[in-house]
Amino acid sequence: MSAQLIVRDLSAGYGELPVLNGVSLEIGMGEIVALVGSNGAGKTTLLRSLSKVIGFTGQASFAGRDLAHLKPDEVFALGLVQVPEGRQLFDQMSVEENLLMGAYRRRDRSGVEKSLAEMYEFFPVLRERRRQRSGSLSGGEQQMCAMARGLMAAPKLLAIDEMSLGLAPVVVDQLLETLTRIRKLGTTVLLVEQDVFAAFSIADRCYILETGSVVREGPAKELAEDPQVQRAYLGL
Repeated sequence: MSAQLIVRDLSAGYGELPVLNGVSLEIGMGEIVALVGSNGAGKTTLLRSLSKVIGFTGQASFAGRDLAHLKPDEVFALGLVQVPEGRQLFDQMSVEENLLMGAYRRRDRSGVEKSLAEMYEFFPVLRERRRQRSGSLSGGEQQMCAMARGLMAAPKLLAIDEMSLGLAPVVVDQLLETLTRIRKLGTTVLLVEQDVFAAFSIADRCYILETGSVVREGPAKELAEDPQVQRAYLGL
């Protein structure tokens, strides 16, 4: 499997505050890869670095392009699309307007209409709510809207930050099932999660981040069965 995202010895932080210390990882095309760790481990900082919202040292490439000197909109145009923590919807816009904002760079009108129909198939409740203000949706519906908006950009890799945060388990299960369908359509998924159970249940491989460094990596199934990982992260 060819690597789509390659990160080597990446360090980043905010001003004088270092957060990431020499992080390395790879994601192959069509994989679901989980990045797990506690709050403050540096997961969101890594996503912000890859999206070029903040700078970094080290190496990172996506789809064969070096990310170091790209701007955020250029990274987005390559197909590395992020669903941010907290959803960050346009609250006063309707659900459908939010989804179409995700496709603002696309020029294939028929393709956009097809993608919109696919999103309503993935998330039937969004079709029912398509004229409703996104700010009036439930937390689970807002997360569906944020994920659908990201997918409307036709990403090659969709990075989702804390998808399960604050959501009922039944909603999380529904979203995880949707990610498996997304992967079958050819989209790579990077799932950034505090909920280790959820991440392990769906990922092909997993990286565990502690205080800015990768401390474990491997197939999710193997890590889930490792007694040390079970004690540290699964409470078993």
